[in-house]
Parts: sequence; structure tokens; C-alpha cells
Amino acid sequence: MHNSPSLSCGQTLVKLLEAYGTDTIFGIPGVHTVELYRELPNTSIRHITPRHEQGAGFMADGYARTSGRPGICFLITGPGITNAATALAQAYSDSVPVLAISSVNRTGTLRRGLGCLHELPSQRNLTAQFTAFSHTVLTPDELPAVIAEAFAVFGSRRPRPVHIEIPIDVLTQPGRVTTAAASAPSRPAPDSSVTREIGNLLKGAAAPVVILGGGARDAGPVATQLIDRLGAPVLLTVAAKGIIDERHPLCVGAALQFAPVQSLIEAADVVLAVGTEFSETDWWRENEPLRFGGTVLRIDIDPRQLTRNVEPAVSLVADATLALHALNNELESHVSAITATNTARVAQLRNAIPAHWRAGTAKHARVWDIIGTHLPDNAIITADSTQLVYSGNHCFGAHRPRTWHCSTTGYGTLGYALPAAIGAQLASPNDPVLAVMGDGGLMFTVAELASAVQLELAIAVLVWHNQGYAEIRDYMRDHQIVPQGVDLTAPDLPRLAEAFGCAACRPDSAEALGTALQRAFSRRGPSIIELREDAAFLDI
Repeated sequence: MHNSPSLSCGQTLVKLLEAYGTDTIFGIPGVHTVELYRELPNTSIRHITPRHEQGAGFMADGYARTSGRPGICFLITGPGITNAATALAQAYSDSVPVLAISSVNRTGTLRRGLGCLHELPSQRNLTAQFTAFSHTVLTPDELPAVIAEAFAVFGSRRPRPVHIEIPIDVLTQPGRVTTAAASAPSRPAPDSSVTREIGNLLKGAAAPVVILGGGARDAGPVATQLIDRLGAPVLLTVAAKGIIDERHPLCVGAALQFAPVQSLIEAADVVLAVGTEFSETDWWRENEPLRFGGTVLRIDIDPRQLTRNVEPAVSLVADATLALHALNNELESHVSAITATNTARVAQLRNAIPAHWRAGTAKHARVWDIIGTHLPDNAIITADSTQLVYSGNHCFGAHRPRTWHCSTTGYGTLGYALPAAIGAQLASPNDPVLAVMGDGGLMFTVAELASAVQLELAIAVLVWHNQGYAEIRDYMRDHQIVPQGVDLTAPDLPRLAEAFGCAACRPDSAEALGTALQRAFSRRGPSIIELREDAAFLDI
């Protein structure tokens, strides 16, 4: 045990974060958080300054999704917390490990409504709505235990955000507490009897189907092994893209909303679902219940998820990787007789799905085909809520886990892609990063271009320009509502890019788009690639 002599609470916290492997912190310093910065120069931790605290939260999210390690942000009392709330809620929805550490007003003033600077009635009550837990540190002695609890959540449970707040008078208090990391808890292992039961049901299945969700994002190798042993079609949620290489002959991709895939699920005699909520945004079948013709089996690290939306015949609480490894052992001697049949069936499904695309998707698919031609397998894509991305969820195939980070499902915020791309690039500096967002969504976090320029990050920012909030415009028209509030005046993006110090271009051909991507990844600093929806070369 390492007891730190005469360190303030803020200094001790930074030492603890370093001990847990933190190498990057995102935040904007303020008068209430300066004590958190006192020790930073004496550590190996780098500090990244966004231009808005929402950017700090999204950067931490992109860092965490890419690296698999918690993203850390420092937030000022009051407005720092409320500015970052949307980013934390998106991370909560998508089970992303983000640690938000904030200041709060002095202990003697808490909840008294004295009009203190940055005061809220209760930050803790606010953040409790979108975190695994929120805790107020009242003495330096609490720090080791509460930080250990946060990292235990990240490492052994459903990894949702955690908020820890420290009163400004406590931040400066000295303490003699450990600055060593606690031992990491184990992840929940599967019950062998339940694993055996699931294994036997899979062995006896004539038409099994596997559905993988984001909870299986680190189980790619064992999931692929299981699919090969079963010879079963595998379906992905958007959060699961890349867990199975989408070129795999048994992988249908993230296409759960389409009628032919629904028919496949209804015809299955056994459906194994791993790490998925079966949420509305996984299926997009408005006012239609999920239908299963056979036995449903569910595996999830969160026991509360196992009966939500779909009631299983057999459920297993376990880490996805450990559970699938155990299932592979159960199926070790199993020889599938249905692989060839299902390979042909999956090929037919892939060919049938485009007939069920909504209007405009073919144009989007053309863009994604061009992007796919020029991106290596290790490229990371951060994707915002824009029509091009809605289509990309099923048109574009991811080949590796943790390479498709998307805000279109679950909480569904705008402005995610650009700051998340910065976090992703910092987490994985040798991999090309592409942010895809609409002209409307870009304006939510456009200031983070300045962050990317200052960091000299070679991020390509592809802006799908469709003159405003086109998704909502189309939705209004489909529901016989005269479009209002959706037509926007966009800035001149090349001139905007020049002002920030970015490169910019407007490709007018498939070749120009490919060249723009290649140049963006080879330069120092970000590039804006403005792609207009009405570009002639995208006409189908």
C-alpha cells in the first residue's frame, strides 16, 4: 500500500487515476476545479481541452468505445455538469464506461440555496438519472473506495457512466490515503448447468439464429467460433457492428428491421441473443411486437435485462466472452449439418434486403460503397444522427469490433460524431478516423474543430449536406405535417474550415471523394469533406 504524504484530496485523486491506468483526461478548467490540475504535471496523464463540456463527454465516450478503457472527464460545478449531461446520457444508453469527476459547492452550502457560484439544488440527484451511481466525496478518506467502486462497475458490470463530485473545500483538504489501485474484480462467470442446457438446445436446433448486441462487443473471436460450429445465421444490432466481420458468409449484418430478417427470426426454432436489449431502436418496427416462432435464449451481464422486452425460455447472467467460451466447450464435438444451407440463405437475404430499403437509401449506399473502397479494415467511424448514417448502419459492413461508434440508436443525440472522433483518434492514433455527420448535426459541436486543429489530428469529417434536418422534414411529410423548423441556413463550409485552420473540399465525383479521404488521413490536422445530397455523381 502506498500512502501519500500531505497530498490534497485533488492531488490524491489524480494519483489514483494514474494508478488505474488513466492516460488521458478531457476537461475545461474552472475556478472550482483548479485543485484537480495541481498534480497533473507530475503524472503521465495528458489533458485535452475541448471547447464545450459536451465535447468533453463525447470525447471521453469516443475514447472509451475505441480503447475499451474508461474515458475520464473533469467538469466544473453547475454548468459543466449540465453541459455534459447529454453526452453522459448517450453513454448511459449505450453502456459506455465514462467517469465524470466534478467539483461542487462547499459542504456547508450544499442544498441550502444560498446563491453560490454555479449552484444547483443537487448535482448528484441530476446525474443519478444517467449514471450507474453518483457519489459526493465528503472526506479525502473516501476516495480510494469510491474510485475502486467506479472501476469495478467498468470492469465487472454493465459499464455505464459514473459521476463523482467533490466539494471545493474538500478538494484542498490534505489526506493520507492510498494512491494504489485496488485489484480488479472478476467478471461474472456462467453457471455450468445453465450453459449445458443452452448448449443442448443449440445442438438440437434445426434452424438456429444468433443475435449479438453491444454487450458482446469484446466477444468477437469466441462468437465467430460459435457461429462456425453452429452453422447458424448471425444478426447484429447497430451497437454490435464489427463483432463478427460482416463479410463472414453467415453474417446478415445489422438489418433487424427488415421484413426478410424478421421472417428468418420467426422461422428459427432456437434464437440465442447475447448482450442485447431488444430495444425499439434495434428493430424499428413501429407498433409491431417482436415475434419469435421458437425458443428464445438470452445471455446478459445485467440480470435486469434478461426479462425486458422479450421473455426467454432460458436465461444466463454472465459476461458474454466467458459465456460464449463455455458454450464453445459444450459444442466442441458438434458438427453442423446446416452450414451450407444457411450460407446460401444468408446470401439470399443480403440480396433481398435492398428491396425493403426506404427511399433514398440507394444513394446513401453508393456513398458507403465509395467510402468502403478507400478505408482500411482498421478505420474507425464515428457516426451522427443523419440520414446517411441511418442507412450506413445496414449498408456499410464493419470488419472489426470497436470501429463503428454511432449515436443514431438509443438516446440518439446530435453532435456526437466530431468530438467522439477526437476521443477515438487519441485512443488509437495509428488508425484512420472518419466522422460522419449532417450539416445540422455539425453545428451542435462545430467548435470542436478547434480542438482537433490544436491537437493536429488527421480526422476526416464527412458532412452530408441535405439543407437542414432532413430526417425530421421527411417524417413531417410522411405524417401529413407541413414541414416547419427544419430548413436551415448552413455556413459556407470551406470558408468555415479555413477559419478554423482545417482543409476542406466539395467532391464532385466518386474519384474525388476517394482522393479527399486519402488526403485527409495523410495530412496534419482535420479535413472537412462536404458531400451534397444533390451531387450529380450520386444519382442512381
